[in-house]
Amino acid sequence: MADITYINTLRDGWCYLASVLDLHTKKIVGYSFSTSMTTELVLQALANAIDVQQPGEGLILHTDLGSQYTSEDFEKVLQEAEIEQSFSRKGCPYDNACIESFHATLKKEEVYRTSYLDFETARIALFHYIESWYNRKRIHGAINYLTPQQLEDLCRQEAA
Repeated sequence: MADITYINTLRDGWCYLASVLDLHTKKIVGYSFSTSMTTELVLQALANAIDVQQPGEGLILHTDLGSQYTSEDFEKVLQEAEIEQSFSRKGCPYDNACIESFHATLKKEEVYRTSYLDFETARIALFHYIESWYNRKRIHGAINYLTPQQLEDLCRQEAA
């Protein structure tokens, strides 16, 4: 799944985090942070996810109907990577519940606890939250109280 959320900074105003979530492991496998909410933002998050995960054929990526995700550029990258796109139904917020839940957790556990001076301060804090805490230390009841990284490692061991 993929989606965008807003993060406020004191000097630079609103900034935007695009995230890509693996539904099986709950791991954030790609993300990008920017001062503008453009197609390039979501393309960078997707490129990060593809580069790190090297997905096989048949992957389905679910997004909402935002203009970034319905753009020709985004569609072209998905076709080149042989990723099938799935969209939320118009007016149905529950379709994106998992990625919305991650963004809500991010805001409760990190964003609402501090005021970011500027874009760079926020970028570093988000990197530490996602890479050091959420993916590697934060356990999830939905995945038998493992961390996303632990579950991914187990899946890779079983596949080998």
